[in-house]
Amino acid sequence: MHPILHPATNRPPTLPFQASTMASPRHLLKLSGALLLLCVGVCVARNSDFSIVGYSEEDLSSNDRLVELFEKWLAKHQKAYASFEEKLHKFEVFKDNLKHIDKINREVTSYWLGLNEFADLTNDEFKAAYLGLNAAPARRGSSRSFRYEDVSASDLPKSVDWRKKGAVTEVKNQGQCGSCWAFSTVAAVEGINAIVTGNLTALSEQELIDCSVDGNSGCNGGLMDYAFSYIASSGGLHTEEAYPYLMEEGSCGDAKKAESEAVTISGFEDVPANDEQALIKALAHQPVSVAIEASGRHFQFYSGGVFDGPCGAQLDHGVAAVGYGSDKGKGHDYIIVRNSWGAEWGEKGYIRMKRGTSNGEGLCGINKMASYPTKDK
Repeated sequence: MHPILHPATNRPPTLPFQASTMASPRHLLKLSGALLLLCVGVCVARNSDFSIVGYSEEDLSSNDRLVELFEKWLAKHQKAYASFEEKLHKFEVFKDNLKHIDKINREVTSYWLGLNEFADLTNDEFKAAYLGLNAAPARRGSSRSFRYEDVSASDLPKSVDWRKKGAVTEVKNQGQCGSCWAFSTVAAVEGINAIVTGNLTALSEQELIDCSVDGNSGCNGGLMDYAFSYIASSGGLHTEEAYPYLMEEGSCGDAKKAESEAVTISGFEDVPANDEQALIKALAHQPVSVAIEASGRHFQFYSGGVFDGPCGAQLDHGVAAVGYGSDKGKGHDYIIVRNSWGAEWGEKGYIRMKRGTSNGEGLCGINKMASYPTKDK
């Protein structure tokens, strides 16, 4: 356990935050030039391995410690800026985000925030770079059927975690490409393929970005149902190894696709909208593509715990639900969600989102637009 976490709760420290302790750009300029220029160009490696929480009480004790914290954060995330002026601007953003993170960590008990790789981005910059769901008014399920409709609630297991059942690949990172819809789709297809065949195979998000163009817009957003439709009608989806991720749009690579066998699906179905019980029924049988609102600062800096923070239901991000369970100690029921922002975000790339809310749309709209692929044996 990292020393800045409280042993009893595994939570970040609660810190008294004073804006006056933050170094201004004017003061920053007066500090050692060597210190300031460490990460203008090539970042200097540090021995300190910061946790995703990213700060301690001592880090806010002086201007020098705050600057040092910023430099360590830059080194950890290999950040480099084009100019000294840009670095000063990013330091101001970093300070504002740290103030927000510390404030929430003192006020909230069910989850906590951390200085992750997004700590030098304003919320507007974050939203522009890392979301990408195009929520269409019409849905395109292969039929109106919901195959899990007749499953009795009493027959559902108390908890399910498809990671432990070998149906979830390692967490991936979409980078600054609005391709969340492709990652959500692929996670669900990888899951049902593993369940049916016993083979867990990493599949290609890049193929969807390049080739699934009916209703989708590559790095400018898309929708999981359209991607499922492409996979079902085009002969399947190829492996990530044969068709690797580029973090940008490319041309549809027929030559790449010919180099490997495709994983097929039979079709896909939509989970009845705004019905959490239906989502849990589906999730008990396979990973499910879901859409959420992920644009808030709480979500941007989520680091751990059962998230019940402020968010609306304006869907802007595609993710994959890969299980559900309960935090017995605090009585929180949750859905396990795999994100596509890398393993350093959240709980090693995952977030536990509270379920059982009074709102039919679910927390952050998670019940509004869920769907899953089908695969015949």
